Amino acid sequence: MSIWLIWIIAGVILFILEIFTPGFLLACFGVGCMATGVSTYLGADLKIQILSFTLSTIIVFFGVRPFVLKYLFRDKNIKKTNVDALMGATGFVISTIDPSSRTGRVNIKGEDWKGVSANEEIIEKDTKVIVRKIEGTKVIVERLNDEGGV
Repeated sequence: MSIWLIWIIAGVILFILEIFTPGFLLACFGVGCMATGVSTYLGADLKIQILSFTLSTIIVFFGVRPFVLKYLFRDKNIKKTNVDALMGATGFVISTIDPSSRTGRVNIKGEDWKGVSANEEIIEKDTKVIVRKIEGTKVIVERLNDEGGV
């Protein structure tokens, strides 16, 4: 089997493996293998093969890969999950929030959290609130008025 064919087969294998891995990394090496396969077919010796593989891989890695990652792997519909999904969420007080006695519970998206007032005010039961911050197992909330503003 010819050396140039081995380079081409290695490139194809790397492209196939890229399907199963994110990041366009193996494809950079695949392009390097393909370029080296072409240069070897044209009669390049071992030093030129190594140089061809190295340069083409580096050019693709630093020149093409950033654009591929930016334009092909972007997702504008990223869903917030866990704590990030609670930031800015609204809920209601299920047990009066009293900063002096450090008591209070809040229901946010069906979950029961220890509630703390963001501005150290007492917030009565059944008051609508918005999450401003999360610290460990506590949500820091502010009272919402009837129009939905703070």
